[in-house]
Amino acid sequence: MSAARDARFDEESGMDLQACDRNGSVSPRRRLLAAGLACAGLGVLPGCMTVAGPPPSADVFLPRRVRRNGRSVAYRVFAPRRRDATLVPVVMFLHGSGERGDDNVAQTRSGLGPQLARMPDFPAIAVFPQAPLERNWSGDVAADAMAALENATREFGGDAARTCLTGMSRGGYGVWELALLHPARFAALVPVCGGIENPPNYDDLFVAPLRGAADPYAELARRLHTVPAWLFHGARDDLVPPDNSRRIVAALRAAGGTPRYTEFPDANHNSWDPAYAMPELWAWVFAQRLDSRSIVR
Repeated sequence: MSAARDARFDEESGMDLQACDRNGSVSPRRRLLAAGLACAGLGVLPGCMTVAGPPPSADVFLPRRVRRNGRSVAYRVFAPRRRDATLVPVVMFLHGSGERGDDNVAQTRSGLGPQLARMPDFPAIAVFPQAPLERNWSGDVAADAMAALENATREFGGDAARTCLTGMSRGGYGVWELALLHPARFAALVPVCGGIENPPNYDDLFVAPLRGAADPYAELARRLHTVPAWLFHGARDDLVPPDNSRRIVAALRAAGGTPRYTEFPDANHNSWDPAYAMPELWAWVFAQRLDSRSIVR
């Protein structure tokens, strides 16, 4: 691969063009994109470096609860500072294995949360459900997350037609799980270092609606190829190998979809910091809207 394209392939090859210089500094093209986002009120996001500094204060993320089946389900919400009478986009973030629990804080401290804590002018509502220990984003946990999403959307004036579902690692698997369960609900999907089949040494990590499918990749693509998706992965990921995302992208394209895919050549499992720091990602997310696309059941 040439030096000019050693970090991300172009779209025709299945990847995006390099946005950062080899030393990690922001490229001129990226500066222009960031400036454009700032002028559009979307804020200037950080470069391609891993987020540093102390964990964000929980006060940035408002604690909320919703009742479902007689239970009180806790979650957190990031609400944009600048508001008018118009509805605003919504992003729901599904965390990974290490943030599971019941403290209603840990889910804000890795992935999307630290980025938003440093972007007070982020122009969208962000919803942070929390999965219990030893659980996947399936069954009642998936239903709890959807209840939190709907409750936050109503309370904070979110636009249900501009809702993005994103998640990292186990949460990346959860993106596909919830999208399969609710194929007409999300305007965009952003799975980061996720997959649909068991990675090595993780028998509990899978996407339940695809269990038993003769070809789970083809079945996923058959049902979700019309939903805009941008996948991210680290080329050196030794927990969830990048072939998981590559095979999903190939299947979606074979079914007629047009997913985007970015693979960071020097990233291991943490591809979420550089992914969520990309201005291009958020410009793309906020441009997506539910329309009359056909939904395949």
